[in-house]
Amino acid sequence: MLGKEQKLYTIKDFMNLPENTRAEFWDGTIYNMSPAPNTKHQQISRELLTAISNYLKKKPCQVFHAPFDVFLLHDPSADIETAKYVVQPDISVICDKAKIIGQGCKGTPDFIIEIVSPSSKAMDYVKKLNLYNDYGVKEYWIVDPEKETIIVYVREDHTFTIPQKYDFNDTVAVSIFEDLLIDFTQFDVD
Repeated sequence: MLGKEQKLYTIKDFMNLPENTRAEFWDGTIYNMSPAPNTKHQQISRELLTAISNYLKKKPCQVFHAPFDVFLLHDPSADIETAKYVVQPDISVICDKAKIIGQGCKGTPDFIIEIVSPSSKAMDYVKKLNLYNDYGVKEYWIVDPEKETIIVYVREDHTFTIPQKYDFNDTVAVSIFEDLLIDFTQFDVD
């Protein structure tokens, strides 16, 4: 049932997948998310999650890590069964508590980070970039463990600006927060 088959699936098919199935739904296609990320990917995810989580203590925003379903909707009041896209970003920050539901996020997160895996390059650099831009994500980071780079896209005037590129020797400001800096030199990554 999972993969790039010709059959078009519905959001109900996606929602009826067995629990703990790592998959995304893209306008009628279900994509399997395996294999599991490698160790460096997991280390980077842990470091980012820790830095953001520590910053958000006693603040209204919440951070979530994969697997966590994000039902992308232009209108967050719409039913999740109308979603054409359900993604599982590596890191999602959501500042509107009304978007956090039992099944995940109903609507667009404020901040998304994707950590590139060898099998996800085209998705993260092209397809998800365009998708997240279309759905109004305020800030999108692509972290590439192989290249040791961070590409930051920030929304201005209804679209992403020209990206800023950093590397693992940099401290990167999260633009949606006035004082969150993430120092990649402090990451415990092999």
